[in-house]
Amino acid sequence: MTVLPDAATSRAVLIGTSRYDHIEQLPMVANNLRTLAATLCAPHTWGLAPEHCTVIENPQDPVEVLDAVRTAAEQATDTLLVYFAGHSLVEPRRGELVLGLTGSQRQRSYTGLSYGTLRDVMSDGRAGRRVMLLDCCLSGETPGFVDGIEAVVDRAEFDGACLLAAVPDSSFAFAPPGEPHTAFTGELLRLLNEGVPGGPQLLDLDTVYGQVYAAMGAKGRTPPHKRDRGGIAGGIALARNTAPVVPGFGPTPPPYAPGAGAPLPPPPYAPGQAPAPYGPGQAPPPPPAPPAWPPGFAPAQAPGSGAPGNRRLLIRSAIAVAVVGGLLAAGIPLVNKWTEDDSPKKTVAKPSPTSTPTKKAPAPAYNDATERVVNPSKTKGGTLKFVGRSDADSWDPQRSYYGFAWNFSRYFTRQLVTFAPKPDKGGSDLVPDLATSKAKVSEGGKTYTYTLRDGITWEDGSPITSEDVKYGIERGWATDVLPGGPTYFKQVLDPDGKYKGPYKDDKLGLKAIETPTSNTIVFHLAEPNSDFEQMLAMPAGSPVPSAKDTKAKYQERPFSSGPYKFGSYTPNKSLELVRNTEWKQSSDPVRAALPDRITVDIVLDDNARSQQLFAGSYDVDLEPTSLPKPAIAKAVASTELKTRLDDPYTMGIRYLGLPRTVKPMNNIHCRKAVIYGTDRQSVQTALGGPGGGEIATNMLPPGIEGANPNDDPYGVRERGGRADVSKAKKELAACGKPNGFRTTIAVRAGNSDDLSAAQALQSSLKSVGISFTIEQVELGEYYQVVGSPSTVKKKGYGIILGRWLPDFPTAQGFLQPLADGRFILPSGNVNFPQLDDKSINNLFDKAIAGQDRKKIREMYRQINRKVSDSAGFVPLTFQKSYTWRGPRLTNVYTSHIYAGGYDFASLGVTP
Repeated sequence: MTVLPDAATSRAVLIGTSRYDHIEQLPMVANNLRTLAATLCAPHTWGLAPEHCTVIENPQDPVEVLDAVRTAAEQATDTLLVYFAGHSLVEPRRGELVLGLTGSQRQRSYTGLSYGTLRDVMSDGRAGRRVMLLDCCLSGETPGFVDGIEAVVDRAEFDGACLLAAVPDSSFAFAPPGEPHTAFTGELLRLLNEGVPGGPQLLDLDTVYGQVYAAMGAKGRTPPHKRDRGGIAGGIALARNTAPVVPGFGPTPPPYAPGAGAPLPPPPYAPGQAPAPYGPGQAPPPPPAPPAWPPGFAPAQAPGSGAPGNRRLLIRSAIAVAVVGGLLAAGIPLVNKWTEDDSPKKTVAKPSPTSTPTKKAPAPAYNDATERVVNPSKTKGGTLKFVGRSDADSWDPQRSYYGFAWNFSRYFTRQLVTFAPKPDKGGSDLVPDLATSKAKVSEGGKTYTYTLRDGITWEDGSPITSEDVKYGIERGWATDVLPGGPTYFKQVLDPDGKYKGPYKDDKLGLKAIETPTSNTIVFHLAEPNSDFEQMLAMPAGSPVPSAKDTKAKYQERPFSSGPYKFGSYTPNKSLELVRNTEWKQSSDPVRAALPDRITVDIVLDDNARSQQLFAGSYDVDLEPTSLPKPAIAKAVASTELKTRLDDPYTMGIRYLGLPRTVKPMNNIHCRKAVIYGTDRQSVQTALGGPGGGEIATNMLPPGIEGANPNDDPYGVRERGGRADVSKAKKELAACGKPNGFRTTIAVRAGNSDDLSAAQALQSSLKSVGISFTIEQVELGEYYQVVGSPSTVKKKGYGIILGRWLPDFPTAQGFLQPLADGRFILPSGNVNFPQLDDKSINNLFDKAIAGQDRKKIREMYRQINRKVSDSAGFVPLTFQKSYTWRGPRLTNVYTSHIYAGGYDFASLGVTP
């Protein structure tokens, strides 16, 4: 029988570490503690007395925690609930969990609180039932530890207790950007405050686990684990079900305490943003060890999906998964909403008195901004209104890695060189920014010298100096204080890792950067690198004045070198930029600086955000790929709305990797059989049709230096993307498998696009005699699993479904990690075919060391052809993505360099 624990004889201890001295900060944990305590004490949920709910925030000493838990364990005779949120470590020899305290350090498990000791203290108490809730983020690598998260969770369970544990392996999965709580606790709070419509009157731990599991799986997030050695989960409730329940379902709950009719406390998100189970037509596999559900009440369940090893890939892939999962979770009602006719009414813009009369511009048309500048104008004024589904990972230029943040940061940061304000492929060209010209390169490509422009100033009017540029770049070494940003400068300027960063050095700074005068800066590379200026164009190359460096807090208020500066900023809610009156147009040939003011609002709900864009409440989406599928379908079907859509290339690719360590993929003819047997047209259709991507014929997408659209070594284009069954069967015969073969494909669990693509591929390869099992790997583990060559071989993954985006638009930035044999790693590997061809490796070396861009492009084309000839990859689609062009926007054009998004620095609005 399910019962609600007696609030008078139960106790809860909530522990959380949000502030760390040596590890990445987790500010959401503070929100977790406050909201969870309020929820457990609310009369409509559990009704625990506040004095029976102990909150320990940012503990410094294990004794502080253990004493509190011991006191609660001695007082509780019914139920003891202990909750922890924060970083966790693993003791490598025994594989035991260690909970992070404020002074904890990576790879030093003894600096934390031993979970085993905490467990022992809980067990020594008088409570008849014990509940442990763990919401942990594994912090960093643990040398010598190979057992995996499952083993850690197994060791965490104990007799007479139910354990619910969420242990993702990255802070991104643990604390999704733009949300007030961590992923697991946020879903738990939603469930406790909003209940389960049609569910039982009491939310037992089985119900809680299943609902949270399904919700996190629907968002493509790593779901929790459950261990119930005491067998108590189905018999103990965590809260009353606040939603309408099925009459007569389950036992009557105890009478409410006084005030039970009080309104619910505010949920941690706006109404309509809570996740729902998987929508119609989806049949995700159940989680391991599923709970036993009462008859007639079985919520949908789905395992989570994967996260890439490459940081940029991680960010883009995870965002895409969350959008798809959320839309699918919304189901038919959301689709019906988008089929209503709520197209914005046409308005006639009044001419600006300051604008110069010009000939009438052509009417906007579909995909216009991918080919030309739409609505060109030099008119200044007005407010440019952005809307986004999440905040930036960081507004600190040295910490930022989100693509849209790199684009937006050009409003308040400048670099020595930047990308040209030109449409389409022209946006990949480098032009001088703070510097008077591109670099003077000497010493065989190892020395880059720049002279700074006159008149470049900070927002306080002081001059920007070469020392500021050097200091800004040096901040990238301080990863213990400023984690998250790219590390290219370390690789080319300090490959031996001798420099310790500006907060630890002897004030002489990085020796590889010299500043002989205040307007001259010289870089000395360890080896020539023809893409060094591509790296300098990243926000990581932005200057920062040392006197204004607030270290970890710099992201809250960066000091501006661009045409705008921070006005107000509320993280995860809103941002306002205002004009930097010290910026001079004469010193900046790149930024148009047309609006007087720029605002950003964060709107989590896909439906609401898209409706507001279509209605004209906002001008442009902060993220170029976040327009949800129902909104796209609505716009494409509307004659008027479609004229505001663009569908640019993103410089990304979807592809198959064929690991040659897995038989029979060790035979090139078997790999070629897969290439010829793949029906790319059916895969394209499964991924949303031509609007989602063009059929790919090689591994270099449009916009990448060296890309050749005519390179089609397997005749894909002439067949319209269809399979060549005859050639596939000839290759099977040549590899000694005339009757075909079986293998396994690895895809990300919970990702409908991946599963649809795999199913389409399964159908086409079956026609030539190749069959495979689809193995869905959890999102939080996907790129760990497929990135381990030994695991790939052990599991027999003959096909791996992948996607890739570059940090900069050259074959070094795009193709080298995928195809250079020296990049094959024991973990975090993205060279899935394990291609190690000396001729390819040598060509990369020559191209990277070269200085003649024409010759470099030709070498990259040679590399691309050799990669095709190796038959290690099956390119599927060159990715495209729909974006919305608001009717007030001026100077609108897409740029390859920003994943097909609009060049924000050029945008204006019709006042």
